[in-house]
Amino acid sequence: MQIHQHVGHAGLQGWREKVADVVAPPAAKHGPADEDQVRAFIGGAFFVLSVYYVVVTIVKAVQSARD
Repeated sequence: MQIHQHVGHAGLQGWREKVADVVAPPAAKHGPADEDQVRAFIGGAFFVLSVYYVVVTIVKAVQSARD
């Protein structure tokens, strides 16, 4: 397993892991990636979204504090 797959799997916690469990098998059947790669991609996407929401929240908080 490559490093980016480890990072992707780290993003699979709780309900996100359940989503990946449901989505990965059919997605792997219809595409070039295997189930593990699809799960890593889904986990990575959730991880990136989480970071995005945290950054946006911090930016808004800083902007509010300046006003």
